[in-house]
Amino acid sequence: MLRIDIITILPDMIEQALDHSIIKRAREAGLVEINAVDLRAYTTDKHHVTDDTPCGGGGGMIMKVDPIACAVDALRQEGRSSRVILTDPQGEPFTQPKARDLAAERHLVFICGHYEGVDERVREHLVTDALSIGDYVLTGGELPALVMVDAITRLQPGALGDAGATDKDSFSEQLLEYPQYTRPRSFRGWEVPEILFGGHHAQITRWRRKQQLIRTQSRRPDLWAQFTPSIEDLKLLDEESQVATSDPE
Repeated sequence: MLRIDIITILPDMIEQALDHSIIKRAREAGLVEINAVDLRAYTTDKHHVTDDTPCGGGGGMIMKVDPIACAVDALRQEGRSSRVILTDPQGEPFTQPKARDLAAERHLVFICGHYEGVDERVREHLVTDALSIGDYVLTGGELPALVMVDAITRLQPGALGDAGATDKDSFSEQLLEYPQYTRPRSFRGWEVPEILFGGHHAQITRWRRKQQLIRTQSRRPDLWAQFTPSIEDLKLLDEESQVATSDPE
């Protein structure tokens, strides 16, 4: 079973977010163990200080190395390798392949940064992975940690019920997901594509695959550049190109 420890100065925020939906069910089913670890419990002063002014001057506060190091040391389990992840705007972008990589581990430790960042010695000596969820600034690392934990948890066997569900997700093979519809069949003149009602599963599968290819190519050229289409994929795109050129203006 995967164990995830989240080191934070806001443990209540983490616990509240974990008590919902798929993560809650996965925890209750014993598929994953997730703990909010209060960093203040690893301080040694009476005020439980976790930050200090930057060496060399400057504005803001920096998270101290010593309580973080003590927390990481306490959480590492003998005989179990641990990946220690810093939520870091300078880090590697978090992607679905990275989620799959981390989901295969036995123990993950997330360090939630705050203020102007963490003491650089945390990154240099304690961290195995520094990960970012996007090029923007957040107040703290709790939200990025929760985003990554959600993506990792749903990849645990049994978390979604359908064993093959994660293989159909967006980004599972660098492609966006095909469009989905439900009832009513017609709403305000907006129609569900007729092909989805024909009952011909092979045709529906082809249509959905074509939509994935078209969407990714047009909406996410960065993902498309990493994807290698099969011969059948190229045939589907060629079909679409022929339809587009034959349509009247």
